[in-house]
Amino acid sequence: MITIDTKDITTQLLQQYLQAAIAPRPICFASTIDKFGNVNLSPFSFFNLFSMNPPVCIFSPSRRVRDNTTKHTLENLKEVPECVINIVNYSMVQQVSLASCEYPKEVNEFVKAGFTPMPSEIVKPPRVAESPIQLECLVQEIISLGEKAGAGNLILAEIKRIHIKESVVDENKKIDPLKLDLVARLGEDWYTRITKESLFKVEKPNTQLGIGIDQLPYCIKNNSEFSNNEKAQLANVNMMPAQEMMDYAGKISMAVVLKIKSALKNNDTQLAWKIIETSILHQ
Repeated sequence: MITIDTKDITTQLLQQYLQAAIAPRPICFASTIDKFGNVNLSPFSFFNLFSMNPPVCIFSPSRRVRDNTTKHTLENLKEVPECVINIVNYSMVQQVSLASCEYPKEVNEFVKAGFTPMPSEIVKPPRVAESPIQLECLVQEIISLGEKAGAGNLILAEIKRIHIKESVVDENKKIDPLKLDLVARLGEDWYTRITKESLFKVEKPNTQLGIGIDQLPYCIKNNSEFSNNEKAQLANVNMMPAQEMMDYAGKISMAVVLKIKSALKNNDTQLAWKIIETSILHQ
């Protein structure tokens, strides 16, 4: 294992390690405006949702690592503390990358990257028409994390209005991740795309408390054919197995193991337990 003390390497190298390790990161495509009405459009992958009541997200226009200069987005927000966070999907990712170029302050990235500005309803900066979801925000606070190159500036943005395209919702008006086609940032030039093939579900932890891996039947708990992930999936139920299942000291066949693993792969924990029960009680 490689062990690194963060104070012993350059900021540039640290950036490479951390941006590759802490990923994928959602992209905040922020539109801002200065006091003279100049519009800026820039992407940030230091971005996430941090509160629901009030609804607050944060993003960070960090100081540039190479020369410690600040970005136009940060300067604009200090003058006009309002922004629109435009969510980025695959159909616009190349335009978003182009908008990240460090154009002079008076240059409008909407024009340079070919985006269509839409008037916002409660904030001054325009929305990006091509974005599937747009969040109109009022900036509550800007927190400087330092003055050195690479230091972040946390923007606490309270979401005041949400605009969602009909094309990305299902019949219940909920956002469909398959229709949304999101992208996210990794390290260096790498991105990832949320596709049907890359999506999978994990059941939320049982609200009545899962039994835990320690309470699985011996033939499952100590069976090396099952990964710890699979054992955790089985252990996320609140009903304890019957005592005779717990006491069973024999082995289950590979055919049964494969059936259980197949059920777990399909997120059918109930079927997996039925297979275990049938296998043990009919020995």
